[in-house]
Amino acid sequence: MKVLFTGGGTAGHINPALAVAGYLRKKEPDTEILYVGNRGGMEERLVAKAGYPMQTITISGFQRRITPKNLMRNAQTVVRMFTASSEAHRIIKEFAPDVCVGTGGYVSGPVIREAARLHIPCVIHESNAYPGVTTRMLAKSVHAVMLAVPDAKNYFDHSVNCIVTGNPVRGEVLSAQREESRKALGLDERPLVLSFGGSLGASALNRAAAWMLAQSAKKGEVQHIHGYGTHDEKFMDELREFGFDQAASPQIRLLEYIDNMPQCLSAADLVIGRAGAMTLTEIEAKAKASILVPSPNVAENHQFHNAMALVRRGAAEIIEEKDLTGEALWAKVEEILARTIENLESEDKEGGAIVVEDVRDGGILSMASYPDYDLTTIYSDAAIFDEANQNPLKPFLNRATMGIYSPGSTIKPLIAIAALEEGVVTPSEQILDTGFFTLPEEERYPYGQYHP
Repeated sequence: MKVLFTGGGTAGHINPALAVAGYLRKKEPDTEILYVGNRGGMEERLVAKAGYPMQTITISGFQRRITPKNLMRNAQTVVRMFTASSEAHRIIKEFAPDVCVGTGGYVSGPVIREAARLHIPCVIHESNAYPGVTTRMLAKSVHAVMLAVPDAKNYFDHSVNCIVTGNPVRGEVLSAQREESRKALGLDERPLVLSFGGSLGASALNRAAAWMLAQSAKKGEVQHIHGYGTHDEKFMDELREFGFDQAASPQIRLLEYIDNMPQCLSAADLVIGRAGAMTLTEIEAKAKASILVPSPNVAENHQFHNAMALVRRGAAEIIEEKDLTGEALWAKVEEILARTIENLESEDKEGGAIVVEDVRDGGILSMASYPDYDLTTIYSDAAIFDEANQNPLKPFLNRATMGIYSPGSTIKPLIAIAALEEGVVTPSEQILDTGFFTLPEEERYPYGQYHP
């Protein structure tokens, strides 16, 4: 089988494609995979690192703000639309894929459109609750539109074949272990705060982070990894203005792009970032406490709504960009880390963490810090397969919920809630008190169910 993937511009468009490609490569080793990206885009680096062959086309997006410079850029984009279609046509004819998968970004437009014209089966994936322009334009040309959340269906015509799949999570994110990651990163026992504004960076978040890092450096009580993005040239200068000395603060690491995100995310005690769908999906998958700063510059303000889905459960804190300052951010970090230390000390007395594994793949589905579960029962029941290799507890495995937290705590993840519903494990009073079972299903699983 030959599968062509296309998507680019940001890690949020690239990582879903790499997650599915990785799963395919694991399950069907003979599958031929080709990735088509934008020439000069970050997908060139990420796809190469993942080890997939890649070809590129040249495409750009339209600038919505009307200025003389942007009018020239838009004219160039019109020309590129034709040349990109020609380039995509050539690549598709040469590779002859059995199916094409688009995950968003400008580059996926001409590639999927040309594949559809050549009558090659095409599917596209939309990670956000509010579908992007490319997804909406291609929806009627493809066999299926895969959605992260049911609400996204409202933005498509009834004739579009929409399937709610949730967001794919990279296997390396799920499998990364905290202690192993911390050792590999050379971290000590001090808490680690992981902060980033997305693959391209975020100016407002970087401004606040610069002040926070300078203050943290004076105390030396917290380790940091901060990704400032590829488009923020002023960040390092602002750090120096706040008196930050990198040589004197080895516990603070500053990176233009975080290439080893699965490792960093696994090692972190607290995550600070935007509230894009893929960011939240991975934060939930690793059950991490988070401070979310939704971008106000997105359609339908969807990042705010993404963030509030976690905030309402006590799974995250939110600081809107209009309220974001270095002082506010650092105060929130100190408050959460203080609670984290208290909770960890309490959990150490109760017992260690346990893990529920999908025995088909060896991938971790969920973690909990509660000792009162019959782990033997979970493993033995989950290991039962019928002749068709179908797990009788598939509803449990598929609906395992990651990152649901108890009220008043931003760091205590509960074990897979679906396991409780299936009667696989006995819930403790602490879990029943969360009110989780009174929530409608779309609120229990705001980012779609996990589908191995």
